[in-house]
Amino acid sequence: MQIQVNSDKSITHDAKLEDHVKGVVADTVGRFGEQISRVEVHLGDNNGSHKGGNNDKRCMMEARVAGLPPVAVTHLADSVPVAISGAADKLLHALDKALGKRNDVKHNTPVADLIPPDA
Repeated sequence: MQIQVNSDKSITHDAKLEDHVKGVVADTVGRFGEQISRVEVHLGDNNGSHKGGNNDKRCMMEARVAGLPPVAVTHLADSVPVAISGAADKLLHALDKALGKRNDVKHNTPVADLIPPDA
């Protein structure tokens, strides 16, 4: 799984931030393994670097999953690390839902095959 980190000019994008993001993403959604080819992470400050404000740090994550449309989530928080963790948690739940539906026998099996032959 590739993890690509992008940020706007108001977020200090250094090796420490890159390592933190990659660690959080890998720890949170790594169990999906080869089902996810890439996760793109976009960090930003909704108010810019000169203004403060509540919930102005944004983290958007988009996962590319084989056989499905991209799965994207966004989380707003007071700090970048909290925004990253929140988005990773949302991504985990969104992937569980998307992949669960795909892997659910009821969604992939014709109704006639679910009815026992002696019914």
